[in-house]
Amino acid sequence: MLRKSSSVVETFHGQPCIRLRAGNGDTALVALHGAQVLSWVSGGRERLYLSPNAVFDGHAAIRGGIPLCFPQFNQRGPLPKHGFARNLAWRADGVQADTQAARLALHLDGDERTRAWWPQAFAARVDVVLSEGQLQVECTVHNTGGVAWDFTIALHSYLRVDDITQVRVQGLEGCARWDAVADIHGLQRGDITFAGEYDSVLGAVPGPLLLHDGGHRLEIAQSPSMGQTVVWNPGAAQCARLPDMPADGYAHMLCVEAAQINEPVPLVPGQGWQGWQRLRAS
Repeated sequence: MLRKSSSVVETFHGQPCIRLRAGNGDTALVALHGAQVLSWVSGGRERLYLSPNAVFDGHAAIRGGIPLCFPQFNQRGPLPKHGFARNLAWRADGVQADTQAARLALHLDGDERTRAWWPQAFAARVDVVLSEGQLQVECTVHNTGGVAWDFTIALHSYLRVDDITQVRVQGLEGCARWDAVADIHGLQRGDITFAGEYDSVLGAVPGPLLLHDGGHRLEIAQSPSMGQTVVWNPGAAQCARLPDMPADGYAHMLCVEAAQINEPVPLVPGQGWQGWQRLRAS
C-alpha cells in the first residue's frame, strides 16, 4: 500500500516551522526564518547538523541545517556576510504532497526590509522537496525591476557526521581548488580528508559526490547552474571562537555547499535563474 507524504505546522525553539513527512517516515523540518531546512531524518538517522548553541531569535542566522546565502556569498561584496536572505522571515505558499514526495514552497520578495541593504527588485523562491531517502532544495531568483543586477548564491549545507577525522569526500579529484586557509590555487588530489581547519572552493563536477562517514554514505549532487562546490570545516581552533557552536561541534559536521560565487549571476529585467542541491541517503 502506497503511503502519502504529508506536512504539519509546528513551533521549534519559538520559531514557526513546517515539518514534511515522506511516505516511508523520513522527515524534514523547515523554518520560515531564512527558508532554512533545520533537520532531515532519513532511515532513522539525522543527516543534517544543527548546533545546540544556535540562536533562534528571529533575527540572527541559525547555525546549521541548510542556510541560503543570497544575494552575496561570504564577504565578497558590500552586504552583510552571506547576504540577508537567511536573516528574514519567508512566506510559505503551501505544501503539495502525494505518494512520491512532499514539496514546500517559500517566497521572499524585495520590500522595505531588503531595500535597507540592497536596492534591487527581486522575487526569490525556495522549494524543499522531500521524498523517500532524498532531500532536494531548489532556489529560483527573478529580476522583477527595471534595471539589471547580479548576485552570488550558495546552499550552505551542514551535514552531520560521526567523526570528521574518519570522513572523506569522493568525486572532486582533478578539480580546480582554492585553498582559502593557505590562499593557494591548485588542483584537488585524491579524496578530501580532514585533519584541521578546511576551507576550499572547488570547481563543481557533473556527477554526484560521495561523502563517506564510517559505514554511512551520502550522495551529494548539484545543478549545472551552480558552478562551485564549497567544502568547509572550522577545525578545533576556529570552532572554539564561534559563540553559537560547542567546542567539539567541528567534529560532528561538514559543510558541502552548492554555490555560484566565482562569477556573479547577471539578470536583466524579467529574467530568472534556478539552482539546486540534492542529498540522497545510502
